[in-house]
Amino acid sequence: MANPILVTGAAGRVGAVGRTVTELLLKQGKAVRAMVRNEDERAQALRDMGAEVVVGNLLDLDSMHRVIAGCETMYFLMSVSDAYLAATVNAAAVAKHHGVKAFINMSQMTLSQMSITETTASPQQKLHWLAEQALNWSGLPVVHVRPTVLLEGFFLILTPDSVRESNQIRLPFGEGKTSPVAVKDVARVVAALLANPQPHIGKIYHLTGPQSENMHFFAQEYSKALGRTITFQDIPVEPWRDGLLERGFPVHLVHHLATMADLHRAGRYDRMSDDVLTLTGQGPLSVQEFVRKNAATFTASAKAAI
Repeated sequence: MANPILVTGAAGRVGAVGRTVTELLLKQGKAVRAMVRNEDERAQALRDMGAEVVVGNLLDLDSMHRVIAGCETMYFLMSVSDAYLAATVNAAAVAKHHGVKAFINMSQMTLSQMSITETTASPQQKLHWLAEQALNWSGLPVVHVRPTVLLEGFFLILTPDSVRESNQIRLPFGEGKTSPVAVKDVARVVAALLANPQPHIGKIYHLTGPQSENMHFFAQEYSKALGRTITFQDIPVEPWRDGLLERGFPVHLVHHLATMADLHRAGRYDRMSDDVLTLTGQGPLSVQEFVRKNAATFTASAKAAI
């Protein structure tokens, strides 16, 4: 039997990158080892799909030996965390020990504008940059995947309330352009790389949606998808940041999101790439298509009925 492909972060919610990558690989008939933090219903759902489920902790050396041993190809993903760098180095050290032949690393597009002399105010982005350096130094056969802002991870979480309540997208993005990408498109790229990694070793791929536009344009896309007029209302970063803290978002994550807002205002997310189409043969989902697929989330009557 073929060596399993390791997917870390596989127990994310439905629609998360790791879980979606697992689903795509299993549908291709690949053997998949899905790493989870806890044995729960999400782990069982992965097992029911046909994955080999292994409980592990990216920060625990012993458990990572159990997780990685026997896998020649792996996908590394960790959510926003102040322990991100330590987890990356730990996973890389164990991967090198076990002779992993392809290490697909989930990074982020902001790093293309960072260097030893250029950084951002986000602690998470600094950790991502250092993690990429460490992986490059490790000598592992690495592929870096750098998506821009995720539709599910940002827009589906942070815009529905104001769209439902006031038909407004309220974000501190100013006039900056952005090119958000859907999780499914990122997962399709990762699955393609895992299925045939060798031609891609040492490369960096940047993943965007099909359009880079300002939020007034995307408000029109929301309007077309929802059948009602949605407008964009720019708001100051600090009150928005305070509101995230009041909602219980972790401080480390809020610092990261606030920096993303500042970078959007500065035009730093105005990026376009054809890598999704090139690597998968299918173009990425548009914002209008995404909002239409998730219309219930943006609709007040549906929310009230829940």
